[in-house]
Amino acid sequence: VQLVDSGGGTVQPGGSLRLSCTISGSVISVVSMGWYRQVPGQERELVANLRLGYSPEYADFVKGRFTISRPGNRATAYLQMNNLKTEDTAVYYCIGQTGPRAYWGQGTQVTVSS
Repeated sequence: VQLVDSGGGTVQPGGSLRLSCTISGSVISVVSMGWYRQVPGQERELVANLRLGYSPEYADFVKGRFTISRPGNRATAYLQMNNLKTEDTAVYYCIGQTGPRAYWGQGTQVTVSS
């Protein structure tokens, strides 16, 4: 299983971006997908997670602004980010889990700046 992150970029405060994470390999084995983010000098933190058959999980700082989904054949997950704030600036990493094993994407930079 490999994950490919895409969709980052630079946006002004209040703007929107959509991140994508595409699975290469066994789609059916990836039971959970989500995103973490990291800024230099800080630990990686959970942003959102979606486990098959369960409601999405969001960090408090993105509730009401970000939406995670994994539609159709479930090969790609999306993170729709609305009303972005400067403090959302970070590298965003996709994570996919197959039971006890986790796989990471390469990360994509999101910069929110006026």
